[in-house]
Amino acid sequence: MVTAVVVALAGASGAAAAPTEVKGAAILQHACGKASVQQMGLVNAGKMGEAVKLGTPEMQAEWKAMPAEDREMLTGMMKEMSVTAAEFEKDIAAGGLLVIDGANATLSVKQEHKEANGTSTGTMTQKFKVDGGSCKISK
Repeated sequence: MVTAVVVALAGASGAAAAPTEVKGAAILQHACGKASVQQMGLVNAGKMGEAVKLGTPEMQAEWKAMPAEDREMLTGMMKEMSVTAAEFEKDIAAGGLLVIDGANATLSVKQEHKEANGTSTGTMTQKFKVDGGSCKISK
């Protein structure tokens, strides 16, 4: 009887430790997907101050510790590389994979953008810290 309980508990804890994958449009219902879309929309609108607030306390402190000229340069680069929240939602639905592993999560989004001189493809990766029902961007 005791052996059966130990084996059952070991199996349950092993199952809980396995990473969970969320794909496509289902990501948009997860707290990490929502945070990622919100951040992309804020970056695209040039609202870096608000976008940074979606990050972990460590990420926020890192941002504040940067010299103003570095923050300004990074803001410009991020805005240039960003898309609207609606475009990002489409990208996530078409090619997103969210892997949740305990308190850590990683969102990978394959993106394809068509321009006059051709089509470019790339993968955007974003890391999160998961705390209960909330997700904070960590990188």
